[in-house]
Amino acid sequence: MYKIHCLNNISKSGLEILPDTYELTNDINEAHAILVRSAQMHDIKLNENVLAVARAGAGVNNIPLEEYAKTGVVVFNTPGANANAVKELIIAGMFLAARNLKASMNWIDANKEDPEIQKNMEKAKKNFAGTEILNKTIGIIGLGAIGLILANTCAKLGMKVLGTDRDLEIFKNLDFHDNVTLVKTKEEIYEKADYISLNLPLNEYTKHMIDKHVLKQLKDGVILLNFARDQLVNDDDLKVFIENGKVRAYVTDFPNNKTAQMDGVIALSHLGASSEEAEENCAVMASTEIRNYIENGSIKNSVNYPDIKLSPKTAKHRISILCQKNNHQKDDCINDLILKVKNIEHIYQAFNDNYGIITIDTNDEISESKIEEIKTLTFVTRIRLI
Repeated sequence: MYKIHCLNNISKSGLEILPDTYELTNDINEAHAILVRSAQMHDIKLNENVLAVARAGAGVNNIPLEEYAKTGVVVFNTPGANANAVKELIIAGMFLAARNLKASMNWIDANKEDPEIQKNMEKAKKNFAGTEILNKTIGIIGLGAIGLILANTCAKLGMKVLGTDRDLEIFKNLDFHDNVTLVKTKEEIYEKADYISLNLPLNEYTKHMIDKHVLKQLKDGVILLNFARDQLVNDDDLKVFIENGKVRAYVTDFPNNKTAQMDGVIALSHLGASSEEAEENCAVMASTEIRNYIENGSIKNSVNYPDIKLSPKTAKHRISILCQKNNHQKDDCINDLILKVKNIEHIYQAFNDNYGIITIDTNDEISESKIEEIKTLTFVTRIRLI
């Protein structure tokens, strides 16, 4: 019986796809796998029986990837499962800013007890006049699962779309709407876009990428849409450029103590993936990833180990070895294992820059002493029989 611990509430749809050989446990120390959404795991030390962690969502900033990789814990995420939900919220945020809807709704709330509200709002509404998005230009920085569908949706709404990504080559054969143009640099977006949507992960290269130097390059009256991570934008620089009118509005799903208090900011309470459909999609994908890994050894959508697709087992045993490349090259790892395991039917292998997985299907008898012998190899982080 495999035990699953949920650090957050996980949609029933995801849990229901697990067979009777799985059960939920309230004790994380009993778990073979952990499902998580937003809970912080950086201070959680996992027991050695934990094989995998699956994040029901795309971002994994709440998980210590390297620490878990060193102990042979495979971490998964669910890219694309919530993409439509986030895309729809970005579109909603764009309309909120374009038509000045927040200010209009705030006026109604402030005057809701006025018996003459209908007459007075006709006078007040000129203060909330907005613009239409038709024929406006939106620049999309980051063409991942969300950015791609956002580009085509905006194009179908009659917008001109400029999209860029770190590696444009992989997009050249995709079916984009005629109104979508791929550009090589962010600078081409900065000077032309009426709207800019940030669809990027947060890392050392993207942190505070929108700062005063970039803000100076933007079109006057630009609307910034940040439904990715708050630290992509330098808050102090943003405040200056909102106050001088360069930035007409900043719409974010990741408000913090600074941006939540700024005029010109439309802040949402991290609702991007908070639709019933997205939560179900993420839970189903996360549970499927865990099941495939535990039962078969296949890895898909890992963020700390390479993906590996395995055929159904036909040999007597399947051995899964997670390893580090620090002290050995790939061929050295495989050669060392071949010396330990005989009667091999098939070897699967996958490596990224730091870690790898080698799976051996064998008809050799695998004793406890054999497993202990393999564990002595310096590059091995975890070994298990499947």
